[in-house]
Amino acid sequence: MVAVGGGGRRRRAWRWAMRAAASAVLWTAVVQLASIAGLFRPRVFADCGGGGAAGGGLGAAAAGLAALAGEDSVAAKLSPPALVPKRIYKSNGYLRVTCNGGLNQMRAGICDMVTIARHLNLTLVVPELDKKSFWADPSDFGDIFDVDHFISSLRDELMIVKELPLKLQLRTKKRLYSMPPVSWSNETYYLKRILPLARKHKVIHFDKSDARLANNGLPIQLQMLRCRVNFEALRFTPQIEALGKKLVSTLQRNGQFVVLHLRYEMDMLSFSGCTHGCSSKETEELTRMRYAYPWWKEKEIDSEAKRLEGLCPLTPEEITLVLKALGFTKDTLIYIASGEIYGGERRLAALKAAYPKLVRKEKILSPDELRPFQNHSTQMAALDYMVSLASDIFIPSYDGNMARVVEGHRRYMGFRKTIVLDRKKLVELLDLFQGGALSWDEFSGAVKEAHKSRMGRPTERKIIPGQPKEEDYFYANPQECLGSNGGLRDVS
Repeated sequence: MVAVGGGGRRRRAWRWAMRAAASAVLWTAVVQLASIAGLFRPRVFADCGGGGAAGGGLGAAAAGLAALAGEDSVAAKLSPPALVPKRIYKSNGYLRVTCNGGLNQMRAGICDMVTIARHLNLTLVVPELDKKSFWADPSDFGDIFDVDHFISSLRDELMIVKELPLKLQLRTKKRLYSMPPVSWSNETYYLKRILPLARKHKVIHFDKSDARLANNGLPIQLQMLRCRVNFEALRFTPQIEALGKKLVSTLQRNGQFVVLHLRYEMDMLSFSGCTHGCSSKETEELTRMRYAYPWWKEKEIDSEAKRLEGLCPLTPEEITLVLKALGFTKDTLIYIASGEIYGGERRLAALKAAYPKLVRKEKILSPDELRPFQNHSTQMAALDYMVSLASDIFIPSYDGNMARVVEGHRRYMGFRKTIVLDRKKLVELLDLFQGGALSWDEFSGAVKEAHKSRMGRPTERKIIPGQPKEEDYFYANPQECLGSNGGLRDVS
């Protein structure tokens, strides 16, 4: 009797174990099928996008801001599969890249380098970031972006490795073929000039990554890949995402908000030569700094001439008048996305007086929360990037790399409102108003009229053959990639 009972229990235990195993297999299959069907939403856009009123009424300022903001963004886009099938190909060699510039110049460069490596069937080594420029930020790729996601999300396009095989590491320490690719090149240049070098040397190193791929004229598959890298593969680290989401949720609890990218830091003014509104002492300091950096070629700069051409960032005092003229009321919540403003609180006085609800990340987050990011300007810029994407309206005072890359990203997110300031026209109007030639009503009306069609809606990129620096930047308006309501369009 005991033996029979024991045998029954063993059979029942065996059947239970088999059912459990079968259930686990079935559940795994269901999860994989759901992932392949694209049923999971992307993290950044689902959690950070949009942002309506918190707790009911918006009040006069938010109601006016809602009118300025226009339509709500489209629903969050479906993500690609959690683990895409791996593409099998014979690699023609390895591509190493040292990026140059700040966060968003490097971001665009990384997108281009992935696209070039894919086109040439190369294996890409995770890019190295700029540590030698003005910012002297020691951050590595993995300090800013999620490396594993970057590699796995692109495995159906190309192989990406964290480092070279040991044999090639030893070889490249002795001899490494390094070069900057020609700026604004098309795919033919890379096929005819770069691919033979990669095959010959096995490892090729690009020591610059900025603007190395043309804005226009590339095959649609390459343009689409640039977008996919930018919008899907380059995800910030969990630490940056968590703090960025906290910033966004804190702002959204107070209703709708504007992000003002106030590009008025010392490096911008020094290297651009734009000193309007600065004292003689400040102008001398900025000039000395420009001459102290040998890699900056342009030394003698006519500040006023550049300003009249619209080539300078607006000053904090000028942007205050522009915001008023556009209709932003005094109790509008404005987040300043920038580094340290040159001239400090003195230069922000007029803006703060006009908009008391002016905040920065340093005001919202505690010193303990920001401490891990201190002295890492690129990581701090990543926080501003996340807030800029999530804002109801984004307004850059200058069309630098962050302004343009954020503008393009917001187009992808449903053509969210970005007010692209016509600085040349604004300087003309500002001078007329401040000189007494225009009344306030005339000035305000002219400012609004000048920006009716500069709100981030769908538009064609301006193409100027032979003048890539003068034409519209691909990453500011990646029109080939976008559907009618934003998101990546289907070209299958």
